[in-house]
Amino acid sequence: MRALLIVNPNATTTTPAGRDRLARALAERVSLTVAHTTHRGHAAELARSAHADGMDVVVAHGGDGTVNEIVNGLLGTPSERAADPTLPLLAVVPGGSANVFARSLGVDADPVKATAQLLDLLARRTTRRIGLGHCDGRWFVFNAGLGLDAQVCEAIDLSRLGGRKVTTARYVVHSITQFFKSKGAEPALTLTLPGRPPIPGVYYAFVSNSSPWTYLDKRPVHTNPGTSFDTGLGVFAMTTTAVFASLRVVRQLLARHGNPNSRRLVRVDDVTRVQAVSSRPIGLQVDGDYLGLRTEVEFVSVPAVLEVVAPTPCVE
Repeated sequence: MRALLIVNPNATTTTPAGRDRLARALAERVSLTVAHTTHRGHAAELARSAHADGMDVVVAHGGDGTVNEIVNGLLGTPSERAADPTLPLLAVVPGGSANVFARSLGVDADPVKATAQLLDLLARRTTRRIGLGHCDGRWFVFNAGLGLDAQVCEAIDLSRLGGRKVTTARYVVHSITQFFKSKGAEPALTLTLPGRPPIPGVYYAFVSNSSPWTYLDKRPVHTNPGTSFDTGLGVFAMTTTAVFASLRVVRQLLARHGNPNSRRLVRVDDVTRVQAVSSRPIGLQVDGDYLGLRTEVEFVSVPAVLEVVAPTPCVE
């Protein structure tokens, strides 16, 4: 088995020691090539080359941004098509701050434990096919959004440029700041879902491909608990920015088995697509990466398009 290990040395929790430990362990089981990313988009370039070279497995060691780049490099321009049997398998050893994709797949958040887990999964050839979402010419693996979360991602990106470390506390501070910054604005979004009349008056919308939507350290945040890699997309959209109503929903999001509901909340699971139109330019984020301002975006679910090295999901 031939494998390419793609390491983002600048990811939040990636360390030289952890990288070397992972590389040594993998090299004992597979024919391994190691590559380090050096610029934005490099992971996608490396993934495309791995596919062209006939690699069997691509292992991502970095954060969710690295994973997203690799997935987009492997799959290319989004299209509604069947899975490509020539694609390498994708495996992930967490190295970022939240590591939402890896943890949602059941991969251990600790890189050392995740390395041992990966070796066991490879030995047993344990894989699963997962669905993904796409929008604006880009695949997303766990979530995308318009409005509030995109503004937070933009603020976090600016913090990174200023040399500040990404932490849960910083995410929370930026979320609160952006929420109050946007309170004076009128709702701009109208959402259209299959078989439903348009939903106007939306302030912000989260679109999920899995659950949890994100993590605050060890605490999962569930917007659409019925959404998974085996279903369509989940939609979570607020039609108010009133403080009391918003705090009530936030409390539900942080509950252990979160099941948020409110008369000012639009929440739908397992949709094949959702069209969002905005009366003014509004921010778009994909897997935590801020893409800029948009006035129209369509989010589409593509089932079983990528094969990953991951534990078999528990059936409840």
